[in-house]
Amino acid sequence: MTVSAVVVTYNRLPMLKEVIAALQNSDTKVDNIIIVDNNSEADTQEYLTSLGNQICYVRLPENIGGAGGFNKGVRYFMEETDDDYVWLMDDDTVPTPSALTELLKGAKKVNNQFGFLASDVRWTDNTRAKMNLPFPINRFKKIPLDATEMEQLRNATFVSVMFTRQIVAKIGLPVKEFFIWGDDIEYTERAARQLPGYMVPTSRIIHKMAQNVESNVSLDSINRVPRYFYAFRNRMYFSRNRGFIRFLRAHIRIAYEMLMIFFNGQPKKWLRVRMVIKGVVHGWFFHPSVEYAKNKVKE
Repeated sequence: MTVSAVVVTYNRLPMLKEVIAALQNSDTKVDNIIIVDNNSEADTQEYLTSLGNQICYVRLPENIGGAGGFNKGVRYFMEETDDDYVWLMDDDTVPTPSALTELLKGAKKVNNQFGFLASDVRWTDNTRAKMNLPFPINRFKKIPLDATEMEQLRNATFVSVMFTRQIVAKIGLPVKEFFIWGDDIEYTERAARQLPGYMVPTSRIIHKMAQNVESNVSLDSINRVPRYFYAFRNRMYFSRNRGFIRFLRAHIRIAYEMLMIFFNGQPKKWLRVRMVIKGVVHGWFFHPSVEYAKNKVKE
């Protein structure tokens, strides 16, 4: 079985170098390392160009966000390689040497019948990364840190998640119009409507975020608040695909998040509220289409 790893990057060269080195030193060979560069500055371009045929370098003419980068990376996997699996990750995602080996063992356990397989994402202190916490089908279950058995999940993030070529052919590509935020949740839920998605807890990844915190519009720094437009707009889109009850639940949850803005002691409260409302309203009318790639492998 062959694997393409897709890494989306934007101006984080020191971290990217570490990710590429980890992929090259994987216990199980990564057959193609596809680096999608969202128009980074010259130092990133020069370094990636210097690697020659060690990687597949896809440089974009403009920054189209993480969602657009993963769209281009999965398309490249489908149209330019004949690999069996695509393994997605950010440029601050450092796989342990056995991470891919364990994902492939997981694929074998379920006879390749899976929508997605996700790794156990840890922060630098070995606690779970709060932005990538696993959400089991049983929402009351908490997966222990020492778990060894696969667990069915509702969704997963693009911080180490693997799909088969067959699933990508069926469900299409990540929605590039999302730009950032929620593209991974929507895509893994789309895959899970075809076949169950699982966490493989023995596959470990280190997510080297600056801080181990969840995204929260009421607490985040003011310079990051404009990004939440995409978070709430995109949430409206994929909550519609979950059915009316969950769509309604999403609105209730968002109302609670707006209320919390006034209880948390961060500045620019009305700016935060306006960004939430703007995202929700745009989300009601947000109807991006799902793209499909040509499949290089004849089925």
